[in-house]
Amino acid sequence: MFEKKTIRNVDVRGKRVLVRVDFNVPLAEGAVTDDTRVRAALPTIRHLVDNGARVILLSHLGRPKGERDPEYSLRPVRRVVQRLIGRNVVFIDSTVGPEAEEAVGRMVDGEILMLENVRFSPGEKTNDPEFSKQLAALADIYVNDAFGAAHRAHASTVGVTHYLPAYAGMLLAREVETLTEMLAHPDRPFVAILGGSKVSDKFGVIDRLLECVDTLVIGGGMCFTLLVAKGLDVGKSLVEEEWIEPAKKMLTKATERGVDLMLPVDFVVADAIAEDAETKIVGREEIPADMMGLDIGPTSVELFKGAVTSAKTIFWNGPMGVFELTPFEHGTREVAMAVARNNRAVSVIGGGDSVAAVRKFGLEQRVTFVSTGGGASMKLLEGSELPGLEALLDN
Repeated sequence: MFEKKTIRNVDVRGKRVLVRVDFNVPLAEGAVTDDTRVRAALPTIRHLVDNGARVILLSHLGRPKGERDPEYSLRPVRRVVQRLIGRNVVFIDSTVGPEAEEAVGRMVDGEILMLENVRFSPGEKTNDPEFSKQLAALADIYVNDAFGAAHRAHASTVGVTHYLPAYAGMLLAREVETLTEMLAHPDRPFVAILGGSKVSDKFGVIDRLLECVDTLVIGGGMCFTLLVAKGLDVGKSLVEEEWIEPAKKMLTKATERGVDLMLPVDFVVADAIAEDAETKIVGREEIPADMMGLDIGPTSVELFKGAVTSAKTIFWNGPMGVFELTPFEHGTREVAMAVARNNRAVSVIGGGDSVAAVRKFGLEQRVTFVSTGGGASMKLLEGSELPGLEALLDN
């Protein structure tokens, strides 16, 4: 998609390069608890450093509402970057203004500077032209390597591209190429697995996948709206009433396209979402009126594993149940292990809770590709424009 619009094709020696990374990582007691997104950005950072660029790292963290909030400072992330990259990383408490300009002016070739959380500035989320100009004034070249923020039309993803030559970083390019190639030229059978709580969040993705997959497996809370669309009673399980009619059309489309749309045939049910909840396994037509389905049952697990085992291309986004709690993790774990065991398939994990699941079960290194962008992955797959990508292509 990007052809010559990647950073590999640019002479960066001696240039100030503003790199929008996605360091929106989880923190606990002032320390980074998961450095996956930092590691994902290392190839781009190393490439720039090794080629003599003056690297200025820019990211958001959390939702600080356009004002300085110590809870969302990127200072703890700087320590992780420094350790992983094996060289000093200078950190400043500003994003733009005199302090940032002076720090950039002191940089030498191969040096790394990290700016404070870009969302401390209200102009970031409003894509303010003046703030965008201030960011651009720090650099000679702009690089977007934050696929996870590519669906946001913010100053650091879109606005700055109006004032600097703009390129894709290695991570962003690989994310886009992997996901688009999967849809356009999958090895078959192509099996997609979708889960999570709401069918409304993924309706566009389902619609797109029905045009290119052989089998679509749907679990998690979202499956209950489809089961109601099929005429079943699902007790207290999560149902989006306003999406029942669209779900009926989805089922019809699957039949018309010849797609095997697989829904669970049994569930682990409980009367509460709790670690100590009393559970039982029931068929999908036997869910008690006062209970809810919180994981797929053992028969469903075997059916879904069978589909995964036969696949040559696998896309997975969303857990099969409330996998964070032990009584309801079995379905997600078994599906994750089936994906990991299928060495013949190209397996793509589409961000979000699916990433947390493969990480929880220690399977991250046994799949082909793990996307760093949950929302961005879904937008790309459903065919929506991602402002951050369009800004690079239009630059």
